[in-house]
Formats: sequence, structure tokens, C-alpha cells
Amino acid sequence: MNAVRIGLLGLGTVGGGTLELLTRNADEIARRAGRPLRVTHASVRNPERAQGLPADIALHTDPFDVVRQPDVDIVAELIGGIEPARELILAAIAAGKHVVTANKALIAHHGNEIFEAARRAGVAVGFEAAVAGGIPVIKTLREGLAGNRIDGIAGIINGTSNYILTQMRDAGLDFATALADAQRLGYAEADPSFDIDGVDAAHKLSILAAIAFGMPLCFDEVHIEGIRDLSAVDVDYAGQLGYRLKLLGIARRGADGVQLRVHPTLLPQRHLLAQVDGVINSVLVDSDALGQSLYYGAGAGAGPTASAVVADLVDIARALTIDAEHRVPYLAFHHDRLQALPVQPIDAVETAFYLRLTALDRPGVLADVTRILADQQISIEAILQKEPAPGASHVAVILLTHRVRERALRDAIARIEALPSIDGRVVSLRLDHLEH
Repeated sequence: MNAVRIGLLGLGTVGGGTLELLTRNADEIARRAGRPLRVTHASVRNPERAQGLPADIALHTDPFDVVRQPDVDIVAELIGGIEPARELILAAIAAGKHVVTANKALIAHHGNEIFEAARRAGVAVGFEAAVAGGIPVIKTLREGLAGNRIDGIAGIINGTSNYILTQMRDAGLDFATALADAQRLGYAEADPSFDIDGVDAAHKLSILAAIAFGMPLCFDEVHIEGIRDLSAVDVDYAGQLGYRLKLLGIARRGADGVQLRVHPTLLPQRHLLAQVDGVINSVLVDSDALGQSLYYGAGAGAGPTASAVVADLVDIARALTIDAEHRVPYLAFHHDRLQALPVQPIDAVETAFYLRLTALDRPGVLADVTRILADQQISIEAILQKEPAPGASHVAVILLTHRVRERALRDAIARIEALPSIDGRVVSLRLDHLEH
């Protein structure tokens, strides 16, 4: 059969990895796809960085030139960012070309628009590489678990933050030092805001939730907290209490709507997600027939991400003779069966909490705190009080609560911080056993 012709937009880490994988495993890929996959055109901002490109690949500095080529069947957008990636993808769709992308920000913000354009044009859009690198979690949710009702997802879906938290725990580093170490090793960007502020994880969570629950993408409704303000002392106290601190993306479906939240979370040390360290990603899925299942692997890098990109290219090559209405739906459910499920505000969410406060070392202070908690019907599971340093007038007190509605906890914290015996703010972190 005729080769499927691919136009690569971007020859950076992911684009270069994709070209290398298509070349190295060309025979195996052709056997799986039923026809060869061949890159005919590629775009790169700096042509000098594309030295050694095969002679049969036409090189362009303008990515729109690749989109316009008649001998391109699939456009692989691997440049990242919102614009011009969005414009390029919509131009490719308008030209009747299929699209593969690894761009989680673009899908999270503009996926609904892109999928509708593709549906009308009768072309396919693949985006497996947009979430968790090489872990085939989108295909799992969309196809492998198609017979299940999915009730919840919890994932470590940002390797940079997971590496930083691992270093804070294992090497005893403070946040700034652990971040600098991640930047030195290439795990964090010069501007790490998207990673450490939870935005990258929220992009991915919004995609997973839409596929799991059959709802339109709604990134703007995800509650987001990052790890920028975490202290090494809280990582240490969590360990003393039998927990590990992880940045989690959590999506749950209940009678009152859907929870979509990204935030630092204390997990029991025995939990499988608590064992996921370094830059590795992992996603836990709760479904009614299978129960809990865990997906684990490399969440970034040339090889893992290229693995997901090529898998989408193979899927599209297989489906070229199938009409658009019979392809696997982008968000798992057919476009006219998506439901705009209500997203619960964070104030209505119930979780247990870890609280750390600094109090005057004198009788009655803890009684004042517990009285405020009792007024809000917040019960305490455990208390850890450290001995004050020699000559110090204040002592650290750590409390673990039972499950409580977030609004009640926030009201209690405001009252506790107003006590004259409390020094500074109360640190609060959510605690979750991830039991549905």
C-alpha cells in the first residue's frame, strides 16, 4: 500500500525523537500500520539545527509551508505553546489533513474547538502524547475501559514537581535547592512556573477527566495549587506521621457533580502512588468493573513522548479507510452525547487535612485550637507536638483531621490565626487515602 506521508512541525526534543523512532523501527511500524509511515516534510526554526536530516525530507522554516504541502497526509504538531500551534492545527484540518499533537496546553484550552473542526472536516486528531508522556493512559480510558463507568482518577502527572518533592524527602533539600537541582539536570525549565504552580498538571487532568466522564474540556474550572510554598519541615513531619507528600491531579464523580483539583496531597506511605518517585508519572483509575488500576512510566523525554506520538500516527494510518463517524471518539463518548457535568467548587469538597501551626509554649493554647475546630465540627485524628528549641517561646504543633468540608476548615483556620498565641499562618495540606 502507499506510504502515509507525514509533515513534522518542530524537530526539537519530541520532533527529533519522533523522526528517530520512525526511522529506527520503520519495518516494525509498517507491519503494525499495514503501510509505511514516511516523513516527507519538516519545519524547524533554525535550519542549522537540522544537520544530517535525510535527503528525502524537505526542510522548511515556515511551518505553514508544511501544512500546505499536497504530499502530507498527517501533520504532527510538536512545537508546543498555544499560538501558532492552534492556527497551524486548524489550518491542517481545514486542508483535510489528519493531525497528531503532544500539546497538552492547546488541547486543554482549545480542544473542544479543534475536535469540532475535525469532526466537521472528517479528519482525525491524535493527542495521546499530551498526557503522561509514553504511558498510554488516554487509549486505556478511551478504549481499554470502554465497558466501565469511571468514577475517579488520581495521578502524579508532572515529573518536575515529583522530582523536587522526592529530593526534599530523600536528600533533605529545601524547595529552592531541589528546584535548582531539577533545573541543572534539565528536568525543570528556566521558568518552571507551569510545573511548580500546578498548571501543567491541571492541563493534563482536564483532558483525563473529559475522557473519563464524557464531558467537554473545562480547564478553567480546575482548582489549582502548586508546590512553590511547601516547606522541607512539612515533608519531614509527613514522614514521621506515616505519609508522603505528592502533587496530585484528582478527578472524582459524585452525586453533586465532578471534583477537578490539583494540589499537594499527603498519601499513606504504603499507597502505590506514594512509591512513585523522581520524574516518573503514574495514574490511578477507579472503575466499576475493573476496580482500581495503576499506570506507571516515563512522563516526558524524547523516547517516551515519541512513543505516544508514533502510536497515534499508526492509529490514524490504520483508520484512513474508516469514515469519521466510526472512529474512536476523541473524548471517548460521541460528540452529541457529551454532558456538561457540574464541577464542584473547592469549598464544597471534603478531605482530611494536615495542619501545622506555631504556638506559644504555655497551657491552654491547644485547648483554644481544638475548641475552634470543634465549633466547626472538625474532629482530630492525631496530634504531634514537638519539643521547643532551647530558649524558644514557641512550639510546632501538627494536627491531622478527619474528613471535613473545605469551607469549614478555612473558617476554622482564619479563627485560629487570629489567636494571639498563634505565630504566623497555619499551614494546611490535604490528606487523601484515595479510597473511593
